[in-house]
Amino acid sequence: MKSFRISFPTGDAGLLFRATLVLVSVIFLVPVHVSGQETPWPGEHWPTASPESQGLNGAVFSALDQDIRAGDYGYVDRIVVIRNGHLLVNERYDNDYREITRGFTGPLGCGWEACTDESQLHQFNYYHPDFHPYEHGRDVHSLQSVTKSVSATMIGVALTQGLIESVDVPFVSFFGDFDLSAMDSRLAGATLDDLLTMRSGIEWHEQDRPLDETNTTIQLELSDDWIQFTFDQPMDVDPGTKWVYNSGGSHLMSGIIKKVSGQFLDDFAEENVFEPIGIKEYHWKKTNMGYPDALGGLYLEAEDLARIGYLYLREGVWNGQRILSEEWVQSATAKRVENVNRQGYGYGYQWWRLDRDHTVIWAGLGFGGQYLLVFPEYDIVAVINSWNLYKRPNKSILNPFIAGLIRSIQ
Repeated sequence: MKSFRISFPTGDAGLLFRATLVLVSVIFLVPVHVSGQETPWPGEHWPTASPESQGLNGAVFSALDQDIRAGDYGYVDRIVVIRNGHLLVNERYDNDYREITRGFTGPLGCGWEACTDESQLHQFNYYHPDFHPYEHGRDVHSLQSVTKSVSATMIGVALTQGLIESVDVPFVSFFGDFDLSAMDSRLAGATLDDLLTMRSGIEWHEQDRPLDETNTTIQLELSDDWIQFTFDQPMDVDPGTKWVYNSGGSHLMSGIIKKVSGQFLDDFAEENVFEPIGIKEYHWKKTNMGYPDALGGLYLEAEDLARIGYLYLREGVWNGQRILSEEWVQSATAKRVENVNRQGYGYGYQWWRLDRDHTVIWAGLGFGGQYLLVFPEYDIVAVINSWNLYKRPNKSILNPFIAGLIRSIQ
């Protein structure tokens, strides 16, 4: 969203102009900054302000904080809210994951003092506190499938730089070094657009199966070569005809970036996005073949994840530097597929649309309670990190948080 410097008339005419401007902003639900001050850019840290100074009711967040501390939403780790470039809410909740996971085992690994041998101590053990939700005690937090939105951002950068011609190119054209001999011939016609919108036509059972050996994504993580595994799957529909949540398809973005840039996804991200927007600390899990895990392997600190949302909020420009084309930002966050689930969410280029109460919401969503939320009409970016894998919380924080945030706008 662009920032505009507005000059106002003075005297009675000025008062009338301001009143009219505020009335129009209320009618059309768009924010107007009558101060004329430019929205700031974060340096090493975000500039801070009170919620009230930026037009939000802080009591809403105080009530949410009480419910979090009472355990209503399970294990919440971080809450960050930014408006007009100012950090308004920055809460950290210290959960002792050694105690939480002590003796715990399940389909996704083993917790503290629960693993029987060293082979179980690895980066895809989702219960062990050395690896999740924080990476070996660092502040960087697992993002899970919010990683998909960040990985897609790198595809957007490659398109902006001309490394990829368009989203209409067949995505298999980037994988000539892989064995595609068993591939269904229909997949040859699937475009990058089909891949990014999860309409490749590849048969994939992730959201319709339990977390066991019947789940295709569990099978993927147990395989040696995630890219080859994905291409070895059968197809059940023609490309572009059916939306199916497919993490293997998302991981193909890692292969595409390597092919077009010569760099692995993490190096490409660091050079072209992280460094320019001020992200210094991160961790990115890698597969056995050396490819960064594009479907769920990125760890960022909450305030840094907010920088990704802020880049989109500013239409791909960071402090005067064009990183993403405006066309990519609009396309990636658009409802390219409608009503993909029971909640009625829309889907773009690895970005979700969670619109409600006549409010547009762009989102990255991740397993365990990871949320990157962008409210473009209100110049707001919010981040929630949780780690609710061990038991279902009393209620999900997502809907109460969104409802409370919208209600807080004054």
